[in-house]
Amino acid sequence: MGYRKKKKGPEAPAAAKNELEEEEEEEEEIWALSDKPNFSMLLTKTHVRPLCRLFVPTNMHRVLPSIAVPVILTYRGNNWETIYFGDHISKRFDTRWARFVNDNDLRVGDACVFELMECSNTLVRFRVQILRGDFPPELLARVHNGQTSDTAIVIE
Repeated sequence: MGYRKKKKGPEAPAAAKNELEEEEEEEEEIWALSDKPNFSMLLTKTHVRPLCRLFVPTNMHRVLPSIAVPVILTYRGNNWETIYFGDHISKRFDTRWARFVNDNDLRVGDACVFELMECSNTLVRFRVQILRGDFPPELLARVHNGQTSDTAIVIE
């Protein structure tokens, strides 16, 4: 996978950071998932282009509220707010998802892992991992709505 430097999200005051923290921010942050519910999305142009639509996979519908509820996406210590429309037929995040996309320089071929940290009828919180990479175009055409769990891509 290729690596590209990403834009930083909301910044803490420069005086509050030491050199070690700044070096750590330059590296990709990857950690083992807990036993909490999660889902992953291989980002396609629908997720990252002007409309920036993120539909939540059906396997998460039973876990999340069936109403519109605020969502906080946390990545690298920063938070982004959006709304989860659990009361719609197509359960999705609202257009504020685009701010997360833009602030983190998300592109087609990147992947996001959403780990559910908190869930109630008043707030949903996801911890997000971003996996950078230039997904091969010949495989990208085989991805359906950013999900591959039902239609696995086999690399021979």
